[in-house]
Amino acid sequence: MDTATTIVAVLIFANAVYLIYLILPFTILGKKQVQQANEHSPENSISLLISNVYEDNNNITGCLAVVERCAADLVLLLETNHKWAEGTASLDDKYAYRVKVPIDNTYGMLLFSKYPIKNEKVRYLVEEDIPSISCQVELPSGQLIQVFAVHPTPPVPNENPRSTERDKELLLIAKDAKKSNLPTLVMGDLNDVAWSYTTTLFLKISGLLDPRRGRGFFNTFHAHYPFMRFPLDHAFISPHFKLISIRKEDNFDSDHFPIYAHLQFEHAADDEQEDAVLEADQDDKETAAEKINTET
Repeated sequence: MDTATTIVAVLIFANAVYLIYLILPFTILGKKQVQQANEHSPENSISLLISNVYEDNNNITGCLAVVERCAADLVLLLETNHKWAEGTASLDDKYAYRVKVPIDNTYGMLLFSKYPIKNEKVRYLVEEDIPSISCQVELPSGQLIQVFAVHPTPPVPNENPRSTERDKELLLIAKDAKKSNLPTLVMGDLNDVAWSYTTTLFLKISGLLDPRRGRGFFNTFHAHYPFMRFPLDHAFISPHFKLISIRKEDNFDSDHFPIYAHLQFEHAADDEQEDAVLEADQDDKETAAEKINTET
């Protein structure tokens, strides 16, 4: 084996070791970042369904079937244009509270809730045609939780080659989550894998936790390619919550699988899970500030 071949082999091995290091926390060998809920208190629990429906998908009936079967308390449908808003209008009968932002640019979003929604805002944080939703949801116990629904633009060659806009939006949301005095949930298609530098930085700046750590990847994209799937759809939660269950749901002709999570708010959970929060050092804070202040 010549010197060049040896160097290449060593680099490939080193890269493989590094990748294993990145993804190991998301396997069953990793430590759970969010504790399992010991008891289910319906008045303080909330179930979520997050689904990027794929705007050109016409299987709205299939989507409605998944929503009905899961019976989640909070449903977020992404890439929803006016066709999808009209096709899912029947959900209004079961979800009395809604924030609908249908847009024909693959960035529309529809948020349905069985619980009261308060102080809802549709915000365009980075790009004038890319919305996000901020609101509070009132649990049956009366406890308010802060919810952010997001779907930033991905880095796409020939269209958006850099991740500047995505990173900026995620870190702006992270700062808002950190400032929130309420139990907080960030949900959506973040167009980034769970182990990336940006997602890890998001967790450090926001102080939120990832319930998949120690439980599995729950790969949601690409639904049509079994050997090329990544976790792009996320539910990040503040330490006030513990996990009842999380699972990937059936696909209905979208390029994403829906993901379902059932969370339990507990008054003592914040103290119990304090050590699980990833701490941001000075370099992290400076990097986040630089990304936020970058011109887009």
